[in-house]
Amino acid sequence: MEETGKGNTRRTTRGIDFFRGFLRSPEQVGSIIPSSRFLERRIVNLSGLADATTVVELGPGTGGTTRAILEAMRPEGQLLTIELDPQFSSILESFGDPRLFPHTGSAADLPEILRQYGLPAPDVVISGIPFSTMPREIGNAVIEAVRDSLAPGGRFVAYQFRGHVGRMGRPILGEPEVELELLNVPPMRFYRWSRPSASA
Repeated sequence: MEETGKGNTRRTTRGIDFFRGFLRSPEQVGSIIPSSRFLERRIVNLSGLADATTVVELGPGTGGTTRAILEAMRPEGQLLTIELDPQFSSILESFGDPRLFPHTGSAADLPEILRQYGLPAPDVVISGIPFSTMPREIGNAVIEAVRDSLAPGGRFVAYQFRGHVGRMGRPILGEPEVELELLNVPPMRFYRWSRPSASA
């Protein structure tokens, strides 16, 4: 029972932080409600985190998805988060997980950020940034940065409640797999692209 109480308190605090972030920069957050546990579970399953050693999360917000990713990752894995909001980044820094590298900056700079931290090409890139509220040229730059950074056989998973990332991603990455999570407010679309393996 005590763990349940702690979980509820953590989720309530995260909701308040998320709402404050939305008020500061609604175009960056995209929603006033943090992700549900059903969405977090779907992210973990679609991303294949059990097989990943290097993971990148774009737009982690207050860290609910970040915690779910860390719980699913292997002990020797590494997780780089890239967040525009420095207050959200400071929340992630408080996690105290040595596998976590919180970075404040633009996802369009992903190749340079990976080099800055000495990290290899990621096996998985997970994105919760709202492509529907950003200029198209920036959205394209982010998707191109992901394409140029992924390891052979790597996966790019983007979750959105609008379809902009699918339309932006098709000319750059090809046709995605698409799934829908109804047990989230609002219902969320998932887009997954896989880079061919080196042997393909």
